Amino acid sequence: MCGRYRLTRAEKMAQMFDAEFTGEVRPRYNIAPTQPVPVVRATDSDRVLSSMRWGLIPSWAKDASMAQINARSETILDKPAFKESAERRRCLIPADGFYEWRRTSNTKQPFHFGMKDDALFAFAGIWDRWTSTEGQTVESCAILTTTPNELLSDVHDRMPVILHPNHYHAWLTAPVLTRFYALSRCAART
Repeated sequence: MCGRYRLTRAEKMAQMFDAEFTGEVRPRYNIAPTQPVPVVRATDSDRVLSSMRWGLIPSWAKDASMAQINARSETILDKPAFKESAERRRCLIPADGFYEWRRTSNTKQPFHFGMKDDALFAFAGIWDRWTSTEGQTVESCAILTTTPNELLSDVHDRMPVILHPNHYHAWLTAPVLTRFYALSRCAART
C-alpha cells in the first residue's frame, strides 16, 4: 500500500517525463490522499502534466466516498472501479520517495523509500473523470500496488508499482493492458 509519498524535485518533471506543463508545483514532503497531485498522461500527440485528486473516484460513482488511493495490479482488470481506467486511462504519477509503516505490537514506525540518488521516478497510475450531482467535475487517480520486493518485504506486504523509464511510453499508450501486469511486476522489483 502507498498511503503517503513525496515530490521534492518537481522542477525537473516536465523534462524527465517529456511533458508539457505550464503550472507551478512546489516541493512537497508528505503528500496525502485527497490532495491534488501532478500526473502525466498521454494525449493524441504528446504528454501532458496536469493536476488530479489522489483517490480515484469511478465515473459511475454516486458520491466521492467510493474513492480509492491504490489499486492492486493483480486484480485491476477484475474490479469494476478500476477496469475501464486500467484499459483506457493510465498515467504516470511522479515521485521521489514514498512512505510505508511497519506495524509493531503497539505502534507503527514509518520508513522512507526512494532511489539511491533521490532521483525522480514514476508510479504506475490510472485515472478517471467523475461529475458530482452538483455538476462539479473531478479528475482523480490511484497508484497501482504489487507484492513488495526484498527491500520492502520486512516493512509492508504491498508496495507501489514503480515503472522503469523505458516503460513509460508503453504504459501510457499500449492499447492492451494484459501484458502490463507482467511489466508492472518486473518494474516494481528493479
